[in-house]
Amino acid sequence: MGRLLAVALAKRGAQVELFEKGSSDASGSAARIAAAMLAPLAESAITEDNVVRMGVHSLPRWKQLINELAKPVFFQQDGTLILWHRQDASDAERFASHLERNCDRNTALSRPLHLDSQSLEKIQPGIADRFAQGLYLPNEGQLDNRQLLEALLVELTLMKVPCHWQQSANPEQLRKDANGFNWVIDCRGLGAKNSWKHSGDASKDLRGVRGEVIRLYAPEVKLCRPTRLIHPRYPIYIAPKEDDVYVVGATEIESEDLSPMSVRSAMELLSATYTVHSGFAEARILEMATQCRPTLKDNLPEIAIDRSSSSADLMMINGLYRHGFMISPAILDCALELLSEGTSATAMSLGLQVTAANTHQEMSACA
Repeated sequence: MGRLLAVALAKRGAQVELFEKGSSDASGSAARIAAAMLAPLAESAITEDNVVRMGVHSLPRWKQLINELAKPVFFQQDGTLILWHRQDASDAERFASHLERNCDRNTALSRPLHLDSQSLEKIQPGIADRFAQGLYLPNEGQLDNRQLLEALLVELTLMKVPCHWQQSANPEQLRKDANGFNWVIDCRGLGAKNSWKHSGDASKDLRGVRGEVIRLYAPEVKLCRPTRLIHPRYPIYIAPKEDDVYVVGATEIESEDLSPMSVRSAMELLSATYTVHSGFAEARILEMATQCRPTLKDNLPEIAIDRSSSSADLMMINGLYRHGFMISPAILDCALELLSEGTSATAMSLGLQVTAANTHQEMSACA
């Protein structure tokens, strides 16, 4: 969000400075580890309607944003494939019914298509010997998150935006410094924990939710689109990137532990991946990575604004959780409207919560 906003504001003629405690390659950030799938219908099975609306809004916006960048970014919108083994057919039926109900509520979603073995082989050759049926979710997509981070960095460089890498910054101190800032925008993720504390109700505080992914080089596997496996114990996603690289993940743990991946998690992810395609048996493990997603109450994103100080105004954006890439353009559009107009019709239509934050770090709903 920080890079997206810095680029968007600079393109609009604003004088922007970016402060980042990490390095320019975004190592150590949740954004670098993510699979970057853009799948509002698939995610509708586990998230709220407003997040789904943000995802639908964001898909065409990603095309626009990426097309405006000087450096190419891999972007694909060939749908999502849902698979399951025969013994998990009842779980798949419940999943499909859930998606159908969500499509009834949100007509912007494209209905899932039911696949038999023949249509499955046509849409994804090489897996019909393991799966007799599946679901195809049209219009969903993905991008390459690491290419995007690099392309945004290139854009900042081309526009000569001052970037202070490996420099922690206190938003409150930036507001008070005599440097002419009109706004300070805080997109620090978990680095902003102290700014999102609710006295007396820790359940509303910003927290980390651990995720684990494995990056594989698998030239024998030719999956064409993000693929999800329905499984009672090991539900996984496999996101194919360029050059035969696949990002595999699933684990979600209520913990801020950033230690390396456990043997159990690695075995579960890899064994489930192998059941999707036998070619993964000879895949090479490029990376096993863990990170924590910044998550607020109800697992929903939020923008908080503080104009109570006589110094620069403050905007805080956080809580994008597991949907960061899926909903980022929607959050971006809402933030830009708030900065330019003081209100956001897009936020109201999408159901994005915009709150007022006072200097005591208390959060309260505002009209």
